[in-house]
Amino acid sequence: MTNKKYDYLVKKHTPKEDKVKYALIAFLVGGLLGLLGETLIRVYIMLFDISRNDASTYMIVTFIFFASLFTALGFFDKWVSKAKAGLLIPITGFAHSMTSSALDYKNEGPIYGVGSNVFKLAGSVIFYGVVSAWFFGLVRYLWEVLV
Repeated sequence: MTNKKYDYLVKKHTPKEDKVKYALIAFLVGGLLGLLGETLIRVYIMLFDISRNDASTYMIVTFIFFASLFTALGFFDKWVSKAKAGLLIPITGFAHSMTSSALDYKNEGPIYGVGSNVFKLAGSVIFYGVVSAWFFGLVRYLWEVLV
């Protein structure tokens, strides 16, 4: 079988994705998460009589807790398969990646298993986030100095 024929067969049998549908689902789910987050912030402000900044921190911690809990209980993956990027893009996706890595390697022990593998997926996000922040901070600094 030639490479062209093989490529044709692979392309023919690869399932097609409805990108517009998935984008709409991600938009709606992400919007619902934003609405839930804003609702939590307002509830925390009213219940605890705290500043908006503190309430925002509590909301983020709440999202991280529930994303990690639902990952550990085994049904966050099922939600992600339906909601796509709407659940993975926010902080819930970051918490999910760390929790799932920790659970995958828990049998190898707390140091060689969980400790050395918990950042397996999230490490690249942290690394490129820090590098990007440094680069754009440098660009902003140079812009202010030169202009």
